[in-house]
Amino acid sequence: MAENKITQCASLMAAKHLTIAFAESATAGWLCSEFALTPHSGAVLKGGITCYDASLKVDLLKVPQHLIDTYTPESMEVTREMAYCLARLIPSDIQVTVTGLTSPGGSETPEKPVGTMFVFALINGQPASFREVFKGSCEEVIHQTVAATAELLINELQK
Repeated sequence: MAENKITQCASLMAAKHLTIAFAESATAGWLCSEFALTPHSGAVLKGGITCYDASLKVDLLKVPQHLIDTYTPESMEVTREMAYCLARLIPSDIQVTVTGLTSPGGSETPEKPVGTMFVFALINGQPASFREVFKGSCEEVIHQTVAATAELLINELQK
């Protein structure tokens, strides 16, 4: 069963006849699978790409390597570029991309600790995003990111 906020978001999207696509790194497809569990999945979900490894961001999505080298794979700059690249790859009304640090071993620093998540959405070409530091286990960070992403989309779609 999908999280309540995801179900609410998918319902709102279906009412507006909007479709969505994902490119996920740190959440590894969790957002896309949550949308697949909603009653409106067939109407709203176009699909998703899991690009956990930075090389897939470059090879599949065509994110310029210099952005990853300059800002790290887990950054808003890379997350933003992923959304624009995804829009060319999977036509949809909404593109959502996620990078971040759910566990040690990435580009964490004191300014960007484990739990830092980046989400960027293009909603009919209009950007919306957040950077948040969540606390908890890897799974808890992902759950919080999924809920916060749904909240971001709901807020933007209700404007």
